[in-house]
Amino acid sequence: MITKFIKRILRRDPMVKHTQANHTGAPKRIPKKAHRIDPHLLSKNAVKVTHTLQQAGFEAFIVGGAVRDLALGIGPKDFDVATNATPDQVQRLFRKARLIGRRFQIVHVTFFGKGHPEIIEVSTFRALLDNAGDHVAESGRILRDNVWGSQGEDAARRDFTINAMYYDPSSETVLDYHGGMADMQKKTLRMIGDPAKRYREDPIRMLRAIRFAAKTGFTLDTATRAPIAELGDLLQDVPSARLFDEILKLLMSGYSWAAIQGLRDAGLHHGLLPLLDHILDSGEGSRDANDFVKLALANTDQRIQSGKSVSAGFLFATLLWPDLLKNWKANIAKGVSNIAALNSAMDDTIATQSSGMTIQRRFETDMCEIWSMQPRFEKRVGRYPFRLIESPRFRAGYDFMLLRCATGEQNPSIGQWWTDFIAADPAGQEALMTAAKTELGSSAGSPTKRRRRRKPKSDSPPEPEAA
Repeated sequence: MITKFIKRILRRDPMVKHTQANHTGAPKRIPKKAHRIDPHLLSKNAVKVTHTLQQAGFEAFIVGGAVRDLALGIGPKDFDVATNATPDQVQRLFRKARLIGRRFQIVHVTFFGKGHPEIIEVSTFRALLDNAGDHVAESGRILRDNVWGSQGEDAARRDFTINAMYYDPSSETVLDYHGGMADMQKKTLRMIGDPAKRYREDPIRMLRAIRFAAKTGFTLDTATRAPIAELGDLLQDVPSARLFDEILKLLMSGYSWAAIQGLRDAGLHHGLLPLLDHILDSGEGSRDANDFVKLALANTDQRIQSGKSVSAGFLFATLLWPDLLKNWKANIAKGVSNIAALNSAMDDTIATQSSGMTIQRRFETDMCEIWSMQPRFEKRVGRYPFRLIESPRFRAGYDFMLLRCATGEQNPSIGQWWTDFIAADPAGQEALMTAAKTELGSSAGSPTKRRRRRKPKSDSPPEPEAA
């Protein structure tokens, strides 16, 4: 029964008129015994959101990738809810809710528990493009999308059939408008509607197609794949921040190497990451760089599949390292000193990358710290090891150095030395440094040789030691 409070909300904030004339038809209702979704895999908070909305007189369903994963027997990482309530109406029903987005306004409902906060994303059913007025650019890309419609229209607006299913936790029923369940059984990824038109509406869908195919192991059907190579240039019109977010999702999907191979096969890798151009197009000539990146991505996939955290800065540092290493060696060949050559190479690599997908500045900072740390791992005597361990990014730099050792770029004995040094007690650390000093010998320029401090003049303060 709807309370007086809810009725007052509905009178004050009427819904935008639905466009029922464009309803795509009745969905196929799939009962529990057919879809076999395990209720234990559901988020209690997502169920609470649907229940609250339904109690207020609205329609509400878990939707999209969560339903796809549930039907595959996979516990979803994120849960989205679709409803016929407007964003303002949704926000008024929950204490911790906020409106976000301009292109398409949605509501984030936040729940706080013992672990990390959980955000349930709630969106209003969207209208078909024919009812979106002048919200579409000449290229076909959607500029604004805050026109609400029916559930049937919302299903037609979604990208792939396997993402256009709606699950009602209260009745344990799946509503399937476009044969998504059948496509899942055939392991096929199929676009709803005309693929070329859908890619023009939102070019990011091309990257999503590659990511979903890599994650699920499904095959893109012929009609869905065909326009991608021709329309790939449309990605240049996508805002840089949105493009970065999608590439990050692809790389952190847990199946990043398969996804990158999919980008190459579809011809979408050019201009996104310079590394992809060098490696995926050069073949055998880039075997070392290929091995380094493949190992880095394999480690990343393993961590993600194990539920461990991954640093985006570390990931991009590995992807761009072969390009930086080439620039670094080129600078040294020109007679530039080692550290100056590295600093110049970092600037050149980041500048080249900025011409494609712009990496957010906070990740650039992490990348530079990891890269700058690499020459310092070769200094294993004196106070250098202790200073390096105190660096906030030491662990990331150390893991990065181990990747270089694993591919033969760096001497594996250096990686083993640092592994032993980290685990050793103070006496053991001194013994390791003594052994390193013996190994290095007394060659000129050895880091064990302390610089004589110049005696300061009586009328001036002493000069600080070099870091």
